Amino acid sequence: MYICIMKRMKMFILLSLVAAWWGFVSCENKNDKGAEASYAVALQLFEQGKYRACLDSITLLRDKFPQAIEVRRQALKLWQDASLKLTQEDIARTDSALQAVTKLYEEAKTIRERNFIGIVKDSLQIRYDALCGTVRVIHRRQQEK
Repeated sequence: MYICIMKRMKMFILLSLVAAWWGFVSCENKNDKGAEASYAVALQLFEQGKYRACLDSITLLRDKFPQAIEVRRQALKLWQDASLKLTQEDIARTDSALQAVTKLYEEAKTIRERNFIGIVKDSLQIRYDALCGTVRVIHRRQQEK
């Protein structure tokens, strides 16, 4: 009788493990499909040039689907590409502003005027250098793959 109970207990445990595994696998497939749909939205936003919205979409994908590893791997590459494009746009705006302020600095007539414009110029130069550094880091990470 004891042996019969043990066999039934083993069978019950085995069936429970199989049921739990099956539930995990089916749940993972649903998550992957939802994650793939979110990734498709992010990719579409990237192709439209909406880089900030693309990054926000990828952040939502990461929060909603932490188990979808393969989709998140693809999203990482898209994240790097969107960050690079966004930073390059910011570099272009900063460079234009820096050139305009440099021209004003050179045309300044008084020391006081030069000092105030110089503060803005230095701030823009620091921002420009930091953005260029960000681009170098993104390029290096893209090459690591």
